[in-house]
Amino acid sequence: MGTLTEEIFSRRLGREVHAGEIVVAPVDYAMAHDVTGPLAIEAFRKLDVPLWDPERVIMVFDHILPANTVASAGLHKIVRDFADEFGVTHVFQEGICHQLMVEKGFVRPGGIVVGADSHSTTYGALGCFSAGFGSTDIAVTFATGRTWFRVPETIRINLRGTLPPGIFPKDLALKVIRMLGAEGANYLAVEWGGEAVEAMSVDERLTLANLTVDFGGKAGLCEPDEHTRAYLGEAEVLDLHPISPVYRSVIEVDAEKLEPQIACPPAIDNVQDLSAVEGTELDEVFVGSCANGRIEDLAIVAGYFKGKQVHPRTRTIVVPASKQIYMEALSRGYIQTFMEAGALVMNAGCGPCLGRQHGVLGPGERALSTSNRNYAGRMGSAQAEIYLANPAVAAASALAGAIADPRLLPVPAVAQKTWELVGGRR
Repeated sequence: MGTLTEEIFSRRLGREVHAGEIVVAPVDYAMAHDVTGPLAIEAFRKLDVPLWDPERVIMVFDHILPANTVASAGLHKIVRDFADEFGVTHVFQEGICHQLMVEKGFVRPGGIVVGADSHSTTYGALGCFSAGFGSTDIAVTFATGRTWFRVPETIRINLRGTLPPGIFPKDLALKVIRMLGAEGANYLAVEWGGEAVEAMSVDERLTLANLTVDFGGKAGLCEPDEHTRAYLGEAEVLDLHPISPVYRSVIEVDAEKLEPQIACPPAIDNVQDLSAVEGTELDEVFVGSCANGRIEDLAIVAGYFKGKQVHPRTRTIVVPASKQIYMEALSRGYIQTFMEAGALVMNAGCGPCLGRQHGVLGPGERALSTSNRNYAGRMGSAQAEIYLANPAVAAASALAGAIADPRLLPVPAVAQKTWELVGGRR
């Protein structure tokens, strides 16, 4: 009996588990990508042991895809050689690792998944305990299929009410970060609940779980429900709920009183109401990332762009989070809308989020991004500025060439929720 986290570990270990305990638990899958993977492989080779299970090791090329330097090509070769040598078949180059982990069916309610990337908290949207690990810890998991955890205490965040027009899960997450600070949930699990979360699609919940790590969370979880079942395409999912939980704290947020929130440079917890920075001129707008590169996000942006042109001073870059999302955006006409509006559409992946390709910022430039990090140097020059916002703000700002309020524009009909995952599933 306990929080979602305690319930998951108790079921996995076959006994009652409480926050604060140090446990060794088996994991369902371990993931690394083209930047962290080579480090994990190097550490794994030093162990000189067999690979735990090649069917449960996931390798993804996404951070630098395609390779844009000789050095990055070398990193890719290390991963490919490792996969060939040990029979790893789950090797992907079709989008962001976190999106693919969900799309490919590696994430299940009640599961435990670890990844060599901090935003591995994303999978908690489906009621899975998922956490980002360092490459050395991932190497040990590659060898054993197990890892240790100090079972975290939990903060419960109740999001009351209904999201007003122009307000999205990104705004709720940034509001919480504004309240708690960038380290407010250090090594704590975060349960996202309340009326606003219950009404959210899984795409929207993925944004909340993704941003949990950006205020220190070890994991961010939502209870599985009918939306989870619809997303997974299954009649039954694990009945997982907190049972008589003891929370470290409970935070209440009124969704209906929010206005769009903007994380301003140089840190994600420097969050302001949009009105405080409205009119700030922009050199670049980036739509994408593991925070907001999904089909619902692209639908919002396409709706605002339809029949319009992005500002000529502001380069606008759109990067779908996965090939599956890209193909769905093609079939819905969104890609054509983006290009007709003057935006640049790139291959699925991380894009300019980490400042290595597709829209690197120069000194003195200013960008608005739908991603999740805005520290100095994240998207290129340390002398550039990065603002973080929801997809509707990004769309309105791309059209205006400056930070703009989407609530002043007509709400596009295309920006409607879609509750099901598009395309096929493993």
